[in-house]
Amino acid sequence: MVENDRERNANREALTALRKKAKTTKTSVPSPFDSMMKDTHGSSAKALVQEVCSTCGSHDSSEPTWMMLPGTDLFAAVPFHAVHTMLEKDEKRMEFESKKLQSLLKEKTLLLSELGALADSVPPSVIRSLITLKDKPSVQ
Repeated sequence: MVENDRERNANREALTALRKKAKTTKTSVPSPFDSMMKDTHGSSAKALVQEVCSTCGSHDSSEPTWMMLPGTDLFAAVPFHAVHTMLEKDEKRMEFESKKLQSLLKEKTLLLSELGALADSVPPSVIRSLITLKDKPSVQ
């Protein structure tokens, strides 16, 4: 779990560095609707909706970016768009793995608590309430 958190943190740092290089944030790039409305004032030969990547923004997406290939000590010049796309996919995968590990850890802790292994320091009812605690508030 700790190693997974280290990888996730390094991945987030890399994505932040790419966003700084492209001078974008997650919310700084206009939505496709904004692009469409801006382009309606131009000529009719122009496409109404432009594909806008939220990380690339107006940055040249084909610019070579140096990236260390996973599992090796080899660097490669990969297009900017491909690099951040790979990092974003890895971020989703690592988030899923982290949640899976957290739920497994909760199950094991509850099992230990029910067996009485933690009863001398923390009552089982407290452990049970901590395990069922959710990060997100329920929307009603």
